[in-house]
Amino acid sequence: MVPALLLLLGGCTNTLVVQGEFPSPQVNQLPITLAVHYDEAFRGHTYEEKSKDRSKWVITSGPAQMQLFNRVLPQMFEAVVEVSEIPPAEAEVDLILAPAIKEFQYAVPRETKVNVFEVWIKFNMQVFDKNGELIADWILPAYGKTPTAFLKSKEEAMNEAVVVALRDIGASLSLGFTRVPEIRAWLEQHQRAML
Repeated sequence: MVPALLLLLGGCTNTLVVQGEFPSPQVNQLPITLAVHYDEAFRGHTYEEKSKDRSKWVITSGPAQMQLFNRVLPQMFEAVVEVSEIPPAEAEVDLILAPAIKEFQYAVPRETKVNVFEVWIKFNMQVFDKNGELIADWILPAYGKTPTAFLKSKEEAMNEAVVVALRDIGASLSLGFTRVPEIRAWLEQHQRAML
């Protein structure tokens, strides 16, 4: 009886499609046209825990990531267009952004002995010029933490932790984009060329 119960409990999977609201950043808009390329892996990003030693989670964050980037980027740039390839044949742009998720990790209260859900996400940001030449390539880490005390379920707690991590990436991108040395150099050169 006990082995059958353990097998049943071990087979439970927590499934989550992340949903949340994302604020618009209050930043100075850059006077450039940005193309953004979301590949299929980014659009439909789903993390599935494979370890037999952990609770099973299937976390789909792709739609929420798209929602975040579609909220943040138009606040950062004068114009934003989505493109299907790099370089884009269908649009006249100044820069191209291609975000990707390189790593997704989580911790649950059972593992940490603390009553919080935590999420770490590493985004790889690549920026290309209009001809498809790589200008900058950097990693942006994001972190989200949520106490479980006020939430009704572990799915709700995990969702909130992922949303907090996505908000973190939105803030880091909007506040740090022009601080990336290669982008800052490109912006200075672009500004001189426009004079």
